[in-house]
Order: sequence, then structure tokens, then C-alpha cells
Amino acid sequence: MQLTPISWARLAEALAERLAATDPPGPWWRVAVDGAPAAGTAALADAVAAALPALGRRVLRVRAPEFWRPASLRLEYGHEDADAYYQLWLDTGALRREVLDPLGPGGTGQALPSLRDPVTDRSVRAGYVTLPPGGVMVLDGPLLLGQGLPLDLTVHLSLSPAALERRTEPGERWTLPAYERYAREALPEETADVLVRADDPRHPAWTG
Repeated sequence: MQLTPISWARLAEALAERLAATDPPGPWWRVAVDGAPAAGTAALADAVAAALPALGRRVLRVRAPEFWRPASLRLEYGHEDADAYYQLWLDTGALRREVLDPLGPGGTGQALPSLRDPVTDRSVRAGYVTLPPGGVMVLDGPLLLGQGLPLDLTVHLSLSPAALERRTEPGERWTLPAYERYAREALPEETADVLVRADDPRHPAWTG
């Protein structure tokens, strides 16, 4: 696989330019930046979203942790169960119902930007946002691929096992087996539309 060195700023610009220059497969673009938090998914998604308005695309920014299931469900097997983190934490049904399907073919364009505060576990009571046709929904979060989510462009930020362990906060290292399983079962490096290797946070490289 051929990878090309690129800066984070230029990567965000290149992705935004691609989205602005190409008609979406449906009425809207549904884009996911996938990867462990340690890889910098939120920062890249923020940068892509920030670049799009100047290129003529309206944006809806969505964060996967704001669509986690209630703590009573996701922590049913304990606070540090890697299998539950992999399979149960993300409320894929709510994400589809409130965001992805309304921005798909035949959708209304009205989407919910957030559902639940992942820290307080309370509803954020956000209002629906109307994204005009041609707009771009930018989602970021871990373990997004291989779940049947209807997405139009997927970007996976890859970390080697050693880099992932090194850059994951000590209190979050219990999640590492989930990423091991994800790499083995979902094959994100092979299934993502765009692959970014982020082992060295200063010098990413991508498939273009």
C-alpha cells in the first residue's frame, strides 16, 4: 500500500476540497473519521468541518460519544469491559434514526447533532438542525466501521498496537483489547475509503 506523507493541516484541506468538489452520492455527504481517540480523530474532524464552509458546503458536526447508550446499559458488564465497549456502547440505532437516515436518500435533512452528554449521562436536549442538500455531516469516533452504518466517505486513522498503547491514557488502556478485536474483525485499514497512518503524531501519511 502506497502512503504519502502529509501534514495534518493539509490533510484536512485535501479532504474538505474533495468533499466540496464532488457531488455527494445522495442529497448529503455522510462522512466518518474513525479511529481511537489517541489517533486524533476529533481534531481532524473539527479541521475538516472548519474548512468546508469557505468551500461552499454547509456542515453538521456530530461526535459518536454523544450517541452512546445510557450508562445503565453500556456499563451493565462493568466499567472496564472491552467487549461491551466494542459492541454495546455506541447506540447505532439512535445514530441511524436521528442522523444518518435523515441525511440519506429520501431523508428530510433534519438531524439531531447530539443525544446524550457522555460525562453526565444526561440528555442534552439538543434541537434538530436542518442541513441543506449538498451539506456535509462530519462524524468522528472509535469503532465505527463494520457496523452497517450508511456512510458515504470513511477515513480511518490507524495506529500500530505499540503506538496505540503508548498514546492511550493509562486509565483508558482497558479499551486496547477492543481495538485489537476491531482491527481483526472489521479490518478498518482495508475497508475505509481513506487510510491515514498516525503512528508519529507529527508526520501522518495517507493513501490519498
